[in-house]
This record gives sequence, structure tokens and C-alpha cells, in this order.
Amino acid sequence: MSDLISMTLAQARDAIRAKKISSRELTGAFVSAIEKARPLNAFITEAGEQALAMADAADKRIASGQIGALEGLPLAIKDLFCTRGVRTTAASKILGNFVPPYESTVTQNLWDAGAVMLGKTNLDEFAMGSSNETSAFGNVINPWRAKNSNVNLVPGGSSGGSSAAVAADLCLAATGTDTGGSIRQPAAVTGRVGLKPTYGRCSRFGIVAFASSLDQAGPMTKTVKDAAIMLGTMASMDAKDSTSVDIEVPDYEKLLEGGIKGLRVGIPKEYQIDGAPAEINALWTKGADWLKAQGAEIVEVSLPHTKYALPTYYIVAPAEASSNLARYDGVKFGYRAEGVRDITDLYEKSRGQGFGAEVQRRILIGTYVLSAGYYDAYYSRAQKLRTLIKRDFEQAFEKCDVLLTPTTPGPAFGVGAKTSDPLEMYLQDVFTVTVNLAGLPGISVPAGLSENGLPLGLQLIGKAFDEATLLRAALAVETAADFKHSPAKWWSV
Repeated sequence: MSDLISMTLAQARDAIRAKKISSRELTGAFVSAIEKARPLNAFITEAGEQALAMADAADKRIASGQIGALEGLPLAIKDLFCTRGVRTTAASKILGNFVPPYESTVTQNLWDAGAVMLGKTNLDEFAMGSSNETSAFGNVINPWRAKNSNVNLVPGGSSGGSSAAVAADLCLAATGTDTGGSIRQPAAVTGRVGLKPTYGRCSRFGIVAFASSLDQAGPMTKTVKDAAIMLGTMASMDAKDSTSVDIEVPDYEKLLEGGIKGLRVGIPKEYQIDGAPAEINALWTKGADWLKAQGAEIVEVSLPHTKYALPTYYIVAPAEASSNLARYDGVKFGYRAEGVRDITDLYEKSRGQGFGAEVQRRILIGTYVLSAGYYDAYYSRAQKLRTLIKRDFEQAFEKCDVLLTPTTPGPAFGVGAKTSDPLEMYLQDVFTVTVNLAGLPGISVPAGLSENGLPLGLQLIGKAFDEATLLRAALAVETAADFKHSPAKWWSV
């Protein structure tokens, strides 16, 4: 079984097409692995029976010669994507046992391509968090552990359940969403690949909204090639999403070929932050050397408004969250408080009891910055800064084709280590939020281990809708890093 579940998405696809294995056999191995890995708490909803039924249907299509791009391949879905007939919680009590009557466009694309759903993965509540500790269903445990330590570590957030599932071989690949780094940051601290596409590349229809101008779906995978395969299916124009962009989705897998000779790689000087561990800067330097050795040109660029990115993000995102989460009021669906006196009491108690502390904090911040007396002082200024941050990238890309930066300021930290200090937690996204504010594609690639044996990632940032070049550069980093490490399966012993 270990040989089956340790395969990459591309390897499994080729094995199924060659009829060396069946989807039923492969899916059964993952269903068993998920059951053994429950101590990780990576899944909110397991869908074993449904997965096996989908696998049987895939095997019948394969037998008749009808083979989709992802035919028979078992995937995990972040529990922020609405799945018809399968509970969708956004890891929040306030959604209760909500069962959507419709399917998100991204997951529908996956099912149309023949993929199999293993279940819905855990996350930070409404995707608000950097460590997967705000979930109403309990925190996820990172499958990695530091050398000579049994301390439980966080898997990053908000897509921590998806990153843990991919790292622990509980699926071939998983979907995530990225609002300020929520695909790339967890991928980095679990030693896997996380791709945030250009804003508008993947439809947001059917994804529970956090911050609508920042949210973007993307894949979490074992390899860059797997990310290219997943994005090719996930991406599409969608009339149901007004922010979906009508632009051709290329064959990303085929475009991985060709190398990076002549590629200009920018190194933004502002990403050298005070207090960052020396091993982070050393890995960054090594990454630039790897790319240079493969024929890339390394150029220094400046993104002068980077220092304003975190405060800008933590005004814009909570403001949009305040608006989006106003719909959860205990009236039409989800959690409804009991023993209320009137409609106002219903709103207050349903929201007060249904939302967790971090979500309430962000709603309060967002409502505050949107209020009449503070809109111009905070929200309006943040939007102007966002424009300047986007302009920084446009000017940098006049000198280079992609940017290379660290993904996170350090490796995974212990469960509970930063929960008492929200600002310290927010700093985990210091290298990633700029990409969302500018609407650009970014990818994290596992590039090495820290001195205590934990994964570290490097981030590449590309031009809008140029995921093909971004993936090619990421493949060059992946090839040079030759990261073959996986966590010891201590949870299933």
C-alpha cells in the first residue's frame, strides 16, 4: 500500500492509463491511509464510500476507453469548496451541517475530468489564520516533527488540512485557497508544492468567500509537474464568476519543457527582513545560485512599498470579510442560537456563539475600518497603497521575468506557540501577502531542511497569467534542490 500512496499524481495517472493499477485499488489504499492518520485531524469529512463508488465509475470509463485528464485519481478538497450533497463547513460552527445543493466550479471541473473525492480537509475557520489552529473542528497536526522531538507542529494555514494530507500521503493532491499565502505558506512548512494562480484564473463560484478581491483557488501537490497537471483542469473561464477572466488555459504540463536559459530572475532587496533566521537567507542565496547555474540571469529589483503590505492586507481583507460574513445571521441556514428574545438577539447570539475568536476579531477590524469616521483614514488609504504595491511589481517585471523570495520567515512552529500574539501570527505571511494584493501568481517549492530537520520553501512570483513561465522556473528550483524528504509516519504506528 505504501508504494501506491507514495506515488505522484503523474505517476498514478500513467499507471492507471497503462492499467497497471485500478482506481478502486488506488482509492482503497488512500481510504485506509486516511483512517490510520486520524490523529493528524487533516479531514473534517471523510468520504470513503463515495470515493470508492467514484473509483468504480472511473474504472468503468477506463475500460470503455473514456479517459479524462484526471481519470480515477483520488484527491482531497479543502472544506471551503461547496460540494453537492457533501457537508461543507468552512471549519466554522456557524455553518453547522450545511450541505450545499450545488457544486463549486473548480471541483466540478475536477469531477468532469474523472477525479475521485476522498473527503473535505480541515482549515482555519473561514480561511482566517496561518496555522490551522482556528478551526471549530480542532487543529491539524503537521506530519513532520523536528529532530529528536515529539512536539506537535502546525501545518501552516489556512489550507493546513490539505498540506498535511499531501505531505502524509493521504491523497495524490489537494485543492487549497490562497487569500494572503494560504496555499504557499502551508506547502512550505510541510515540504510540498503550493501554487496560487493569477487572480481570475480559477473560478471563485462555490468557494465560501473570505476576501473576494484576494481569494484564489489553487493546487497543493507533491511535485511541480503535478501542480501543472492540476491547474490545467482547475482553471477555466466561468460565467457564474464576474471576476473570472476569459483567457485560454494552456497545456501547462507540456510548457514545463525548455529549461530556463536566458530567464531573468529578480531578487527583491526588500525581502531581506530583520530578524529572519540565517538559514532562510542562505537558502534564498542558494536558490539564486541554482537558477544561475541553469542559465538564468539574476538581477536585483526593488519593491519599495513591500513594508506596507501586511498592514494594507490586514485592512483590506478584514473589511471584505466583514461584508462577506454578514450573511451568517442564523436566519436562513447554518447555526441558529436558541432562547432568543427578538431578531436582534438572534443575530447577536447566533454570530457570537457561531464565530470563533479570530473570525470575530477580523470582522470587528473590518467593520471598524469601513465605518463612516474611519473609511478614509484606513480603508481608502489601504486601497491606494495596494495600487502602489501592484505598480512596484509592474516596474520590477520590466527588468525580470520572475521573482525569487523565501516563502516563510522560518520552519513550522509548535502548536500553541503563537496563538496568544496575533501580530506574531500575522507575520507568517510577510513574504506572501504582496502577491495577493497585486493579483499575481506565486508558487512555493520545497528547497531544503532547517537545522532541526524541518522543510523550508522558496517562493517564485510571476507575471499575471504567465503561470507557464512560473512553473518552468519552479521546476528548475525543484530539480536543483532534489528534495526527496518525507515525514516518518509516526501517526500510524
